[in-house]
Amino acid sequence: MRWKRRRCCAHTAFLLILLLCVGGLVVLGQWKRPRVNPVTMTDRGVHILKPDSNSSSMKQSKWKYPGVPPIPPMFDVKLSSALDESSQQGLEISLGSNISLSGEIRAKRTLVVEPFKYILNEPEACMQSAPFLVLLIAVEPKQVDARNAIRQTWGNESVAGGLGFVRLFLLGVKDDKGIGSKIQRTIEAESRQHHDIIQQDFQDTYQNLTLKTLMGMYWVATYCPSARYVMKTDSDMFVNTEYLIHKLLKPKEQPRQKYFTGYLMRGYAPNRNKRSKWYMSQELYPSERYPIFCSGTGYVFSGDMAHRIYGASLSIRRLHLEDVYVGICLAKLRIEPVPPPNEFLFNHWRVSYSSCKYSHLITSHQFHPNELLKYWQHLQSNKHNACINMPLKVKDKTSRKLL
Repeated sequence: MRWKRRRCCAHTAFLLILLLCVGGLVVLGQWKRPRVNPVTMTDRGVHILKPDSNSSSMKQSKWKYPGVPPIPPMFDVKLSSALDESSQQGLEISLGSNISLSGEIRAKRTLVVEPFKYILNEPEACMQSAPFLVLLIAVEPKQVDARNAIRQTWGNESVAGGLGFVRLFLLGVKDDKGIGSKIQRTIEAESRQHHDIIQQDFQDTYQNLTLKTLMGMYWVATYCPSARYVMKTDSDMFVNTEYLIHKLLKPKEQPRQKYFTGYLMRGYAPNRNKRSKWYMSQELYPSERYPIFCSGTGYVFSGDMAHRIYGASLSIRRLHLEDVYVGICLAKLRIEPVPPPNEFLFNHWRVSYSSCKYSHLITSHQFHPNELLKYWQHLQSNKHNACINMPLKVKDKTSRKLL
C-alpha cells in the first residue's frame, strides 16, 4: 500500500512539472510574437492591421518620418469587384507601378480590399477624351446652393477654354436620414440633371472627410487614369480656375509626373487639445511633427498621383484630418509637395476681395454662395484692367486658422 502511495505522488509531481514546462513555453512564445494593432476605421470601413513598432518590418534605420510606419511588404493592394452595378471591372494597385492607357495597374502580391458601394457614379465622364483637369469638390449633401454657385462660376466648363474638363462633387450619405430620404431624392434628381455627383455609402461627416477624398482618388484612378491634372478643393472656396490652368499648369508644356502642390504646411505639430476641431490623439499619431502637407482647402496634383495616393492609403491607418493624411501618404511614397511659383497663389484663409488680387491668386477661403456669384461676375468684368495703377499685393492680413 505504501508503495502505491509513493507511486501516485511521483506520478502527480511528474504531471505538475510537465504542465509547468508547457505553460512556460506558451508564455515564451506569446512574448516573442510581434503584437499588432487594428486600424481605426468607421463602422463600415476596411480593417487593416498595422505592424507594431517592435516588428521586424518596421525596423528601417533611415526612415525619415518616425510617426509614419514603413509599408509592410505584404501590403501590395488589389481592389476587386469595383464599384457599382454598371461597372464590375476591378482595379489592381501596387505602389511604384505604372498606369497603362487602359487604366490597369498591375501588382504581383495583392491584398483584396472592397471599397464602399457607389450610390451615384459617373463612370463615363472621361470616356470621350482625357481631360486636362478634373475638379474634385468636397461638399455636404444639403449644400445645393453651393453646388449651383460653383457650376455657374469657377466650376463651369467654360473656364477651361476648350480643354478637357470634368467637375465632380464628392458626397457621402446624410447621417440622420440616409438613403431614401427627401434630401437624397433631391440629390439624385440633381445628379440626373448635371451628371457631376459621385456618392458612396458612408456617413457624410467631418470625421469622414478623408474617406470622401479617397473616394475621389479612387474614381480618378479607376475611371479617368489619363487625366493630366486633378484639383481637390472644398465647397466654400473661390478658385480662379483660369489662372490655375493657364498660369500654373500651362497646357502647352509637357505634363508633369509625381507632381503635387498647394499651400504648403511645414513643421506642424499635432494638436493635443481635445476641444480643438483638429485634435489628434497620441494613440492615433504618436510623432511630434506631421510631414509636409498641403492645406485641404485646395491642392493640385498630376493625374498619375491618384492611384499612388490611394494605393499608399491602404496600408496607413485612417486619420480624420484629410490634408494631413494625404501628406502622410505622400511621405510614404517619398514624394514631397513642391511650393507654387508664388507663395500667395494658394490661400487657406479669406483674402479681402479686389479684382487685382483675385486675378493673380488661385484659392481664397470661406465664401458664401451669394458672395461667390457676386465676386466672380465682378472679376470676369474687370480682370483685364484689374491692376492698372495698382500695386499687386496679394498677401492678406486676415487671421489665419492653423492646425
